[in-house]
Amino acid sequence: MASATFLNNIVVSPPLVKIYRRLGFKKTTSQISSKTQKETDRIISQAAALISLRGSFTRLAINDNINGKISLDGDAIFHSKKLSVFLRDCKEAVLMGATAGNEIMEAIKEKSAQGDLQAAVIYDATASEMADAALDWIMDYINQLIRREKKTLLPRRFSAGYADFDLSNQKIIYQLLALEKIGVRITNECILLPEKSVTAISGLCG
Repeated sequence: MASATFLNNIVVSPPLVKIYRRLGFKKTTSQISSKTQKETDRIISQAAALISLRGSFTRLAINDNINGKISLDGDAIFHSKKLSVFLRDCKEAVLMGATAGNEIMEAIKEKSAQGDLQAAVIYDATASEMADAALDWIMDYINQLIRREKKTLLPRRFSAGYADFDLSNQKIIYQLLALEKIGVRITNECILLPEKSVTAISGLCG
């Protein structure tokens, strides 16, 4: 079974369009004053400075994919008809995870405690979107690595808790990615901590 590869210096710019969308602003329908935008951009920059993106990924051969049961190298088994269809043309699965770190979560709590709800909400949106952007970064990184093998990742990814892929599968993913090594914990309810931590599965084709 392949061991996890750790990425400790993931650098992405705040995805402003996605952050603004998460905050409820839509380009076509929402009007925002230049003053409000300038202040929002300032708070987003503050939040980004508190975010330390780290991640890990692993490639595992798909030994079986039949009737909603996916068996991976290393005895990992997932039950999900949707995931089975998603991976139907793939011989390998790629598991990946990323975290925005503890500092931003402490800052969100602090802003909330101070009654600065505007900053807390913007910090939260920035952390969510930057953690997700870290997965995009990891996928780009993997695609560069596998180019010489004439393989490619599926352009999309699949996460525990989506459709019929139960959140309990997060435990298996957590263990395979050794996320404790990048400061991520998992609760009995399969919630990742720090909160702005994410995992996903993609397929490797070719």
